[in-house]
Amino acid sequence: MKTPNLLEILATPSPSGWEKEGQRLWMKNVTPHADRMESDPHGNAWAVLEGSDAKAPRVMLEAHADEIGFIVRHVDENGFLAIGPIGGSDRTLASARRIRLFGSKGIVQGVIGNTAIHLRDTSKDKPAEWKELFIDVGASSAKDVEKLGLRVGTPAIFVDDAMEFSDGLIVGRALDNRIGGFILANILADLHSNKKRPHASTYAVNAVQEEIGCRGAQMAAHRIRPSVAIVFDVTHATDTPGINVKEHGLVKLGKGPTISHGAANHPLVMQRLIEVAEKHKIPLQHEAVSRSTSTDADVIYTSRDGVACGLISVPLRYMHSPVEMISLEDAKNAAKLAAAFIRSIDKSDTFRMLG
Repeated sequence: MKTPNLLEILATPSPSGWEKEGQRLWMKNVTPHADRMESDPHGNAWAVLEGSDAKAPRVMLEAHADEIGFIVRHVDENGFLAIGPIGGSDRTLASARRIRLFGSKGIVQGVIGNTAIHLRDTSKDKPAEWKELFIDVGASSAKDVEKLGLRVGTPAIFVDDAMEFSDGLIVGRALDNRIGGFILANILADLHSNKKRPHASTYAVNAVQEEIGCRGAQMAAHRIRPSVAIVFDVTHATDTPGINVKEHGLVKLGKGPTISHGAANHPLVMQRLIEVAEKHKIPLQHEAVSRSTSTDADVIYTSRDGVACGLISVPLRYMHSPVEMISLEDAKNAAKLAAAFIRSIDKSDTFRMLG
């Protein structure tokens, strides 16, 4: 997948629970590189590339397609809309921002209101609570809001679409984790372009509803029954001012994807990723995980009888904000690493700790 395709996907709204249009676009992009496409009732979509050996492990590659956002909770008599978060939206960033609402009659432009500095007691300034935030769509009554096709339950996102930045960087909303779908597409294109098929069959899953509890990945892993899985997500780049690297570890933008050690990450899978990276001279960074990865890996590795799982992450600055930032080279290296990992697998690879 090329950068313009990525920017188009990033511009396609996909708040958790409303991923349909983004999923359709992703499927369109990966269909030429798959033997078949499949989906489930909730909108999980996956591309299947059959391997050359039916006895080789079944590999699941997974990323999540959804993004954080907002949802309308109440419409008052004056036409203002009370809102709440979809997923881990940051209320401290919400005030005085433009948003898009996805009503029954199409997209409606709105703004999240903010009392001017001249009209408030700045000595008492603090971030607004969710119950204090409201959307202004230019309506003067609840009836006006209804005429726009808006109601309680309408989703919304920030307006800020992604753009190409300096030195191969991309900046904008929803890089968490639309970049994962980009990586999946690149892996499929790589594997499909080679006349020699990998031994293992590959199921590349773009899953829904990660931001609200990893729901889609849980469904997909149960259905696909993988032997081994690689999950792609973003991770915190900690190379900006004010972050304690002794507490959070040091992860740099543009220095390669990370692999995580601990929790959901299977030691034999991680060791194979390290070996593959060294062989192909792919830059790699390392992270330690104490308990939970806070990604879809947490529900995939416990699926059914257990799945040997690994997490590959793309460093990202300013997570869950309208100015998320990644290095495109880190994403491309994540794809190269996973493609090489899949090619390394044969029927002897059980990834069982006790043999």
